[in-house]
Amino acid sequence: MTPHQMEARIVRYGDLQPCRTAFIDAHTPGSDQKENFTIIGGGVSESADQHVHITETPGFNIGAAGQPPKCRNSLHSHRTAEVFFVLKGRWRFFWGRWGSAGEVVLEEGDIFNIPTGIFRGFENIGTDYGMIMAILGGDDAGGGVIWAPQVIEDARDHGLVLGENGRLYDTKAGAHLPDGVGPMPVLSDAELKTFPEPRAAEVVPHHVARYWDMMALADGQPAQVVGPDAMLRDRPGFEVDFLKRGSIDATEYATDQHEVLMPMRGHWRVSWDGGTTALAPGDTMAVPPGLRHSLTPSMTGEASIFRVRSTDDPAGATWKP
Repeated sequence: MTPHQMEARIVRYGDLQPCRTAFIDAHTPGSDQKENFTIIGGGVSESADQHVHITETPGFNIGAAGQPPKCRNSLHSHRTAEVFFVLKGRWRFFWGRWGSAGEVVLEEGDIFNIPTGIFRGFENIGTDYGMIMAILGGDDAGGGVIWAPQVIEDARDHGLVLGENGRLYDTKAGAHLPDGVGPMPVLSDAELKTFPEPRAAEVVPHHVARYWDMMALADGQPAQVVGPDAMLRDRPGFEVDFLKRGSIDATEYATDQHEVLMPMRGHWRVSWDGGTTALAPGDTMAVPPGLRHSLTPSMTGEASIFRVRSTDDPAGATWKP
């Protein structure tokens, strides 16, 4: 594979194209400054304005959210897995019908495998612009987002209407629902009762991995973070490993799985028969199955990277207490 061909499989942090109208809360005060990025696959964006960097999906989607301080992502649920790691900043994640069932604060490098089937939201509680990277299960990322009723109602008050076709229409900009397309119905009380309300003590120990714990476990070998026998045991349709300096040597390897590399700290050198490149924090690289390549830190100092691989598991197990 030539360097040019491989470069088409890399999305550099500096080349990310944001969308500020990706979701129904794009005009709602407190959520109207967030930026969404679809890096691999179309994700769950509801806007035709969303730019997709790499359209081919490896069995999962990669995205990101960037938000200034005090900016919030409204309560929603997914049908498949949603795994975040904090690239920059300090973030509070909260969940439940009203966002009051439980919460956890994540620092840079921490990772959260959010249980499917619960309402969740998050906000930047740091002092600077923050960024979280997301892994979404499935090629179609579960077919969209399920919003808490109050989010749909608040959005309507600020001019945004979500159609039952999953697309957004900005009434303040003169848009309206097409003929034959009704508004997205809000969940009934009976439907809302099917969404669990787990406490933090039930969620955090089994769904959150801290950066320095992963650093400790990655001595001499990759730390298994998400997977059937990993720190966070699950079968969401992909596996996540964490590597640091010394976790892997310069020996080339290949797998029959799709592999996505996402640096957290430092610069990493990826070499293959035909070329070599360097990855920095915030970059995303899709390595095709069967390609022999090596992965090593390219500079001194702290170095860590998340490695995501596709599996044959269904895309996301539901929450089980």
